[in-house]
Amino acid sequence: MLDLILCVDDDPITLMLCKKVIGKTLFSNEIITAQNGEKALNYFDAIKNSDIDKSDNKLPQLIFLDLNMPVMGGWEFLERFSSSEYSDFSEIKVVILSSTIDPEDLEKAKKYPMVIDFLSKPITLSMLDYLTVKMQPKVV
Repeated sequence: MLDLILCVDDDPITLMLCKKVIGKTLFSNEIITAQNGEKALNYFDAIKNSDIDKSDNKLPQLIFLDLNMPVMGGWEFLERFSSSEYSDFSEIKVVILSSTIDPEDLEKAKKYPMVIDFLSKPITLSMLDYLTVKMQPKVV
């Protein structure tokens, strides 16, 4: 089970659905939301500029990220979030959760090492089961 997930999407219905579906499982203890990439970066800026110990598990372990949002979309968020300015958060994994099925978007997502998957909306219980398995530490 994850301690904290951040869902970044401009659609309030999608955010509510994420909370409801995740809330029905043991996938995460807490879910926070941001309506666009800029608000998500503001959240991480506040953590960076605070006295909170970043190893204190107050960081999301996973971000569900929409691509098409006003103000700052998912691609711009990823570009900024993968820069050295946010290197303190490099362990956070991202799952793109989008309604797009453009093969170019799928290829573009591979450019970002933090992106572990690209899934189609809406979020489902079977997706969470799949991600639970995918996020298990590899046994050597």
